[in-house]
Amino acid sequence: MNLQHNYNSEDYEQFIFCLEGVPDVEVMTVTSVVKNLEQLAVEHGIASIYKTCDTIEGLEESLNTLLYDDHNFKDYEIIYLVMQGKRNTICLHDYYYSFEEIAEIFEGKMKGKILHFANTKVLDLKEEEAQYFLDITGALAVSGYGVAHKNIDSNLLDKAFFSLCQEIDDVVDIVEELHQKHYALCKLLDFRLYY
Repeated sequence: MNLQHNYNSEDYEQFIFCLEGVPDVEVMTVTSVVKNLEQLAVEHGIASIYKTCDTIEGLEESLNTLLYDDHNFKDYEIIYLVMQGKRNTICLHDYYYSFEEIAEIFEGKMKGKILHFANTKVLDLKEEEAQYFLDITGALAVSGYGVAHKNIDSNLLDKAFFSLCQEIDDVVDIVEELHQKHYALCKLLDFRLYY
């Protein structure tokens, strides 16, 4: 299991927990996600913990480790998921898991958290799917993109969003500010937030 802390804990007040779906957790590679999290720490003072997973069990284990073994969990505002998938699923090890299944894994564990999906998958939930997910998990919001653009990754917008989450408490205000500062990119990638 790959666990990487990108911080000196006393220097930061808030953290991001990033979980990236990879083909094989045994193969160590430094992805663009890792580089962007390091930039986030340097440029915006936002620390992160980065883990990889290649199965749904790995995802669940990583989350449980975070919940029960990491005493800073209350400081994690954002759970950042970088995974493949379609509409309302994520894909790990060639298996697709619905948002309903993911909600059951996260049941009651995401109180006050924002689950943010990179644009490696399209986030396209019906209102009742989003509401079910939020009700079951206790999450404050789920965000992501309506466009999985092969040539444009969402790293720049992700970093801007994470930075605004540290400065502003209200999710609606965060989205408005994000659109004001990065209108073209928000439109291009179709930034979405369900709350």
